[in-house]
Amino acid sequence: MSDPYETTEAHLERLLGRALNSFDLPDPLVERLGTALAHSSSLYTTHHSPSAGLWRETHRHTYLLSDGETASLWELAYRLRGDGSTRHEVFATRDELGLAGARLFGEAATEPEPYPVPEPGTAEDGDLGWGVDASEEDLALLSALFAAPGPQERRREYSAEESVDHARRVLRRAENADRPGPEVAVLLRSAYAHQITQAFGGRQSLADGRDAGFSLYEHAFVLLDGSELSLWEVEHTATPDGRHMCEVYASEAAARGAMELRTRVR
Repeated sequence: MSDPYETTEAHLERLLGRALNSFDLPDPLVERLGTALAHSSSLYTTHHSPSAGLWRETHRHTYLLSDGETASLWELAYRLRGDGSTRHEVFATRDELGLAGARLFGEAATEPEPYPVPEPGTAEDGDLGWGVDASEEDLALLSALFAAPGPQERRREYSAEESVDHARRVLRRAENADRPGPEVAVLLRSAYAHQITQAFGGRQSLADGRDAGFSLYEHAFVLLDGSELSLWEVEHTATPDGRHMCEVYASEAAARGAMELRTRVR
């Protein structure tokens, strides 16, 4: 497993240092990766089958570069039949990874494999006789530094200034009793960068006939391990005296649920 406190520079050096074919990577790509500010690694596929003498995993390593763009490296880790040593190769594209899988195993290493029941006697701790399917892959990629933007989506633009202090201020001004607890505050101590996005803004009619203003903001943070964590802040005036109030939640669903509840409170 990767060290959550490992710097991006050390991670990249370790990845390239253990890869048998790192010299094949394009020089411009390696130079760009040298500017990486943060990183995230996720398991892409896995195939462990001791009875067949097969073991391989593929990983996707995503890097946030100094120019705000991202770049990925695809890593293939495997053991050949009769050889207990683990070998690593790294590739610039998923297609190149697939070609390596075909060369070594006669099949594309990136293709998720079916879900057969493991043969009797082949299952061991940590031994999985199947590949990660699309749903698990999606979960892994969502926990990475960036998800690939859709046609109408805009790539996040993070600010790397005083992100820890920003997180502390957001949590401190929250007045709701069910705000994120100390465990979230601890995670945010490693916030490296952040972005604020308004997800909703407008007025709502309350149950007592008054109008109140509501705004919903996502505070997205990048942590030192490359993962992303968001706080969802609701600002509203749905209070008995109309004063401004801030509430903070760990998910968008919880925040929108609180907004809906506020409109029904007299």
